[in-house]
Amino acid sequence: MTDSNDDDRAAVGDAAEAAHRFCNGCNCSQSVLSVYAERYGLDPSVAMRIATGLGGGVGRMGGSCGTLTGAALVLGLEYGPVEAGDQAAKDRTYQAVGLLQRRFIEKHGSNQCKDLLQRDLSIESEYQDARAQGLFKTHCPHFVETAVTLLDELIRENRKT
Repeated sequence: MTDSNDDDRAAVGDAAEAAHRFCNGCNCSQSVLSVYAERYGLDPSVAMRIATGLGGGVGRMGGSCGTLTGAALVLGLEYGPVEAGDQAAKDRTYQAVGLLQRRFIEKHGSNQCKDLLQRDLSIESEYQDARAQGLFKTHCPHFVETAVTLLDELIRENRKT
């Protein structure tokens, strides 16, 4: 007999573990994707490599927060198509990613790295200032936890419907 919460537990990321991974060398996107990797049969080392370029707002350009790009990858694993023509799966994935983005924006005011950190990481002096100010240690772990928490909520909600 299976516990009725087995499906919920199977999808749950660990927000604290993701933040810990971020504080110990993972970038924002890696920290989110890596806590879900094994649940979706993705080798953790492959997850780390896949998410590498998404950190710092995609290539450290200050765009979409890496926590959200990592979460979009997870939602692709959860809902994405296994065949190119599965438009319903694409639509389901886009809807979930959009909802996650909106919820993150409601909580933090933006989904853009440069807005969240109030620094443009594509400018070397601003990146160095963010490092010197400790913004990656004081702000980003909270964004990582938020993304994982919102991602878990979204997956649970969709599994119940």
